[in-house]
Amino acid sequence: MCVGLLASIIFSGCHEKVLEHEEAVPDLILTKPLRRDTIVKREYVCQIRSCRNIEVRALERGYLETVFVKEGQLVKEGDPMFKILPLVYQAELKSAEAEAQVTKVEYENTKRLTDSKVVSDKELAMSKAKWEQKLAEVNLAQAHLGFTNISAPFPGLMDRLYLRNGSLVDEGDLLTTLSDNSEMWVYFNVPEAEYLDYMSQDQPEERKKVSLLMANGKVFDQPGRVNVIEAEFNNQTGTIPFRADFPNPNRLLRHGETGNIRMTKLAKNALLVPQKSTFEILDHHYVFVVGKDGIIKQERVHVVEEVEDLFIISSGVSVDDKIILEGMRQARDGLKAGDSKFVEPEVAFKDLKLKAE
Repeated sequence: MCVGLLASIIFSGCHEKVLEHEEAVPDLILTKPLRRDTIVKREYVCQIRSCRNIEVRALERGYLETVFVKEGQLVKEGDPMFKILPLVYQAELKSAEAEAQVTKVEYENTKRLTDSKVVSDKELAMSKAKWEQKLAEVNLAQAHLGFTNISAPFPGLMDRLYLRNGSLVDEGDLLTTLSDNSEMWVYFNVPEAEYLDYMSQDQPEERKKVSLLMANGKVFDQPGRVNVIEAEFNNQTGTIPFRADFPNPNRLLRHGETGNIRMTKLAKNALLVPQKSTFEILDHHYVFVVGKDGIIKQERVHVVEEVEDLFIISSGVSVDDKIILEGMRQARDGLKAGDSKFVEPEVAFKDLKLKAE
């Protein structure tokens, strides 16, 4: 009795397996992986900075007499920007000049007396020292007076004005900021593994070329170049800062903007599969391979890079394997592929929205 029941179960299981293999999945479109050199693009969030961005501050205390510039104005090097009421400093300069003149006359008289052997050389030296001291005070007063006139140290774009005409200004008060936007420095952080890949590339000049994806999704019309890699990694984030420099002739970019740096590298002899041919199970990628016997088999592939609409894989399938391109929803591991259409990979990849480069 038990033997008969066991035989019945075994026969039933075998029968179901045969039926499973006899069930065919129709209307499949097949292709093969493609091996070719491929451009891989990577993007990094970046901060855009002016090559020169400074705070313009008052060097002396007084009343802000004149503001020569407007917010947002483009100024040239040497253009006057601010003037602080100079009356006190003018008076100090005149006083210092008068005292210097007095000591000069005293020195000249002492020199004549020394020549006549009336006074000693020591008195002449002391008289000359007093004169030189007063000359130094004149120079100091002139410097203070010069500090009341603030000019642009370089060509740049004005930011907002923090003080207006008539304001009482203390030494060190912030008046505005000035940005030289002729060239922009763009900073971004690169993970350690990608830094090592970058440094090991064979094309030293080509690898330095980058592009900038602006906040509106458009690519900035000027090419950039990586000119600086900082000396140390951030141990908390595992990244190292890069700096790319971009010319900014139309001054479209401004200090403080954000965007994305786009870098490219060449993956030589890469093995490509369409992303639409893959599916995920527990964070692993799989494809359906149709064997020579027509049976569908699920194979895991190891993705090493992602290209738009394509994956670069390191293992799992070869260029000789037929993989399912269309009809994956009907496919199951162990089923038989029915009437299928094979499309050469060169043709199949062209039909993707974005192709391998």
